Amino acid sequence: MTSIAVQPVIMAGGSGTRLWPLSRAQHPKQFLVLQGNRSLFQQATARLCSLAASDIAIAAPSVVGNEEHRFLVLDQLRELALPPATLLLEPMARNTAPAMTLAALHASEGGADPVLVVSPADQTVTDEAAFSAALQRAIRAAADGAIVILGVTPDRPDTGFGYIRSSAAGADGQALKVAQFVEKPDAATAQRYLDAGTYYWNSGMFVVRASVWLKAIENFRPDIAAATRAAWAGKTIDASFVRPDKNAFAAIPSESIDYAVMEKCPDAAAFDIRMVPLAAGWSDLGAWDAVWQVSEKDAQGNAAVGDTLVNDSRDTLVHATSRLVGVAGLNNVVVVETPDAVLVIDRSRSQDVKRIVAQLETSGRSEQTVHRQVHRPWGWYDSICAGARFQVKRIMVKPGASLSLQKHHHRAEHWVVVKGTAEVTNGEQVTLLSENQSTYIPLGQVHRLANPGKVPLEIIEVQSGSYLGEDDIVRFEDSYGRTK
Repeated sequence: MTSIAVQPVIMAGGSGTRLWPLSRAQHPKQFLVLQGNRSLFQQATARLCSLAASDIAIAAPSVVGNEEHRFLVLDQLRELALPPATLLLEPMARNTAPAMTLAALHASEGGADPVLVVSPADQTVTDEAAFSAALQRAIRAAADGAIVILGVTPDRPDTGFGYIRSSAAGADGQALKVAQFVEKPDAATAQRYLDAGTYYWNSGMFVVRASVWLKAIENFRPDIAAATRAAWAGKTIDASFVRPDKNAFAAIPSESIDYAVMEKCPDAAAFDIRMVPLAAGWSDLGAWDAVWQVSEKDAQGNAAVGDTLVNDSRDTLVHATSRLVGVAGLNNVVVVETPDAVLVIDRSRSQDVKRIVAQLETSGRSEQTVHRQVHRPWGWYDSICAGARFQVKRIMVKPGASLSLQKHHHRAEHWVVVKGTAEVTNGEQVTLLSENQSTYIPLGQVHRLANPGKVPLEIIEVQSGSYLGEDDIVRFEDSYGRTK
């Protein structure tokens, strides 16, 4: 028996603004660990890579994501110990239809035509066996030429999802004919959909042969198809990174998979669009209310993460990351604490977090973009304290990693090693520093910090000068392609 070749595709380019302040532009929700010890991205990748069956062969995954998140993706993939993935890096956001087209073009190279299993990176399921069974049914239907979408069996009249109307009620997970896509309803309409039994939540997971998707996008949106092909034709390849041509990619119209193709398929005889019902404890974690719904709760309906004290409260979520958070007398509230921001919001208004994020963006505040602890390909830094003409950072460098060879025009730096061994380039001198040893980097001096050891290196850095911004840096050599 010939196996169906399957290409897992993980869409990891979302911004996750509705889970602020835990989710930030440079560290969005798909890379957060909200439960257990794996991020949402890691969970999604592992789920797709475990779909193999006697008639289904799973290839190494493809990840479509933002150029700025490439090292975050690599780090999290390494922790999974999966076959090496290909990272298709978008230079800017163009929504999901161009992203899926990139994945189809990549999968089609060399004349191949695998079944694409496309999943957002920010969803969770509680029943892995039911998830796998539904996806395997979808794969078999897609292998015969259908476009298949996973429709989540609704358990409540939710107004936060788009819905799919099937031709009949689902039975045993069979692939049903899709009759219509409908927008997010009001409460009364959502209840009617639930009662009807033929409406399902749109999961955003798609299963389709690469050739069928390319035919569909060329039929319904030839402008997106042509522009994405042009960007793909000008791609560059650097190890596992594949970069479409930046200028050509910028010319691609921004559109979602649903609007570009899926919603038009039910009325098009040329395309067989089907839906496999999914009853696997699915959630898209689109807002803090959804996080509360999937979290473990006490007898009063409270969910707590981190160092928390919850007293005389009901149906409340408290998430602490860096300090003790105590609450009392709260009902239906979300409290989220991070080192640099705290959110308190009525749980029923979780969607309104995006308004706060919009205000942060308008005012140019960094809390919309980065955490106090900022991840870099070589490790991370945590801005501990700052004042007039000084800043203190805690810096971690991974074993074998190094920062760029660089200099600053406006600041000097003092380094104190608190863990591990540092290799310090300071002008013409290269020295090794161990715990409790220190050095001084004068303003304008060319320097580099590296970790030659096998354990993480940590230092405390004190910066002083007239300007302390991250853009005061001139790189001469860099392992991560960041020299100008």
